[in-house]
Amino acid sequence: MSTYDPLYDPVTDLGVGCGRDYAPTYWIASAGAPPETDGPVKADMYVDVAVIGSGYTGLSCALHLAKEHGIKATVLEANGVAFGCSTRNGGQAQISSGRLKRSQWIARYGLDVARGLHAEIGEAFDLFRDLISDIDCDAQDGGHLYIAHKPDRMVALEAESGLLNATFGYGTRIVSRDELRRAYLDDRESAGAMLEPDGIGVHPAKLAFGYARKARALGARIHTSSEVIDWTTRNGAHFLRTPGGTVKARAVAVATAAYTANRLHKLMHHRLMPILSNCIVTRPLTAAEIAACNFRTKLVLTDTRTLRFYYRLLPDNRLQIGSRSAITGADAANDKHLEVLRRGIAAKFPALAGIQIDYSWWGWVDVSHDMMPRIVQPDPAQQIFYAMGYGGNGVMYSAQAGRRMAQLVAGKSVPQLPIFEGTLPGRGPLTPFRRIGQRAMYVWYHRKDER
Repeated sequence: MSTYDPLYDPVTDLGVGCGRDYAPTYWIASAGAPPETDGPVKADMYVDVAVIGSGYTGLSCALHLAKEHGIKATVLEANGVAFGCSTRNGGQAQISSGRLKRSQWIARYGLDVARGLHAEIGEAFDLFRDLISDIDCDAQDGGHLYIAHKPDRMVALEAESGLLNATFGYGTRIVSRDELRRAYLDDRESAGAMLEPDGIGVHPAKLAFGYARKARALGARIHTSSEVIDWTTRNGAHFLRTPGGTVKARAVAVATAAYTANRLHKLMHHRLMPILSNCIVTRPLTAAEIAACNFRTKLVLTDTRTLRFYYRLLPDNRLQIGSRSAITGADAANDKHLEVLRRGIAAKFPALAGIQIDYSWWGWVDVSHDMMPRIVQPDPAQQIFYAMGYGGNGVMYSAQAGRRMAQLVAGKSVPQLPIFEGTLPGRGPLTPFRRIGQRAMYVWYHRKDER
């Protein structure tokens, strides 16, 4: 293995590297041995379907190709299994995908389409629950608390809760400030919350490794340290060159999310705006600290900041918290981004101010330019498919996205919904310059969140 590169940036770097060490996450440190794989590609080969990327989406695609369509795919991974987003996230499975709320779906697509999207996300959560039922991934079921970090944010939460209940028949409820602090946790910033009945905390690496074992048991092959460094298409066949040999494939499914190199293929060029997210995990809390914070829940938690904090108490009583951080990879290791999370802990839980941080890492999030994912065949003339653009909400929906992409690869129909149509909107060569605007927006978001 080569050394992990903490400053990797998908916008400016040509590739993610090959055979690199995992990021130093709590998840990798506590997951146990990675699953067995088929090792690097060592010679030219022909396969029916190649899946690029071995995160949740790619593994789910391979798993469902075999399980539902009898197609044994070959997964190509540049580094180790689930090297990217799937082992760097906060492990929050919520009933969402993309960055938009249900009210925003209605505003953009109309009520009928919004209801179709809600049904799709509900089906996805059922699939996710079924998939993890026999995976030891430290699942903490019970719901999701969306916490108002200021009193004026309760108005929007109450409106969204009412919409979910009345229009979508989804049983959320508003939790008052007093009930939240008495029955769930004493988050000192909280002014109340919306409780969604669907929400599961998982161990991200154990989940990904479980998917990999399931996929290989069904006949899929997973080749690690096999970065696709060149992709050409001749007479309808795809030639994917890796350091150890060229893989010729009839069809290619791309599941590389925020770790998609711009040189991979023109159909994916600048289709995402990769955003960095930082995450830390503390030492285990003592019984006295848990009591001081009145932690009575291990539900997944997010707050109402635009640059939101996502956090929860882990099964071993460590606190995990994450949020947005640097704009560029070159600035990712700057201590000021770690300090944002330290200050977040102190504001929410004063008893934990200055607590020892045992793990600190960051990773890239695949935000699409219109804030919604796509699972599509972008060019009907080519057997190329991709699924990406979850915007930080992919832990749960990636399982369904992989299943839907498998259906497309197998020539089956999928629901007529916007996320299965068209392509990810692109921004061409201007994407790197959008970071100037991103930097300004982060300053504005912070002032808006904290005023």
